[in-house]
Amino acid sequence: MVDQKKAETAVRMLLEAIGEDPDREGLRETPQRVARMYQEICGGYDQDAKDHLSTVFEDRNSTMVVERDIPFYSLCEHHMLPFMGRVHIGYIPNGQVTGLSKLARTVEVFARRLQIQERMTGQIADAIMESMNAAGAIVVVEAEHLCMSMRGVRKPGATTTTVVKRGEFVTNPAAEDEFFRLLRL
Repeated sequence: MVDQKKAETAVRMLLEAIGEDPDREGLRETPQRVARMYQEICGGYDQDAKDHLSTVFEDRNSTMVVERDIPFYSLCEHHMLPFMGRVHIGYIPNGQVTGLSKLARTVEVFARRLQIQERMTGQIADAIMESMNAAGAIVVVEAEHLCMSMRGVRKPGATTTTVVKRGEFVTNPAAEDEFFRLLRL
């Protein structure tokens, strides 16, 4: 949980540090608003992906499951600026499947933390493998980072893609090929 009072104090100090008057009309409630915002966008610290992925259904005949274009928003831990994009997940069940919304909820658990894209990609894949005992998992994250778009090198529209493979997606190239073929549909 975010310490609301500390966050409000920090925002007030930041406003003063950049030369603003935190008591002027437009900024009076800003420290409280920002503290509430951080409670929401950093809510992943209070969640465990296992809680979502533990809802499973037996299915001995399942083949690869692919859920693509899951939108997400996260904060870069280096500049605390947003990065956002889409996550594509594939997994090979090992006798059980999970509800499709549970995959999107798993993305949210890890996206709602200070993050780097590379770590988040692996965390999602590892959670699927561990919580569902999946035979394989593959996660692709495509994102634009505002720390690169609006500051620094200033290259808006540039995207970063990360891929993490586990289990059969490492050992069976045909599974990986099928996943990427399904993404192009």
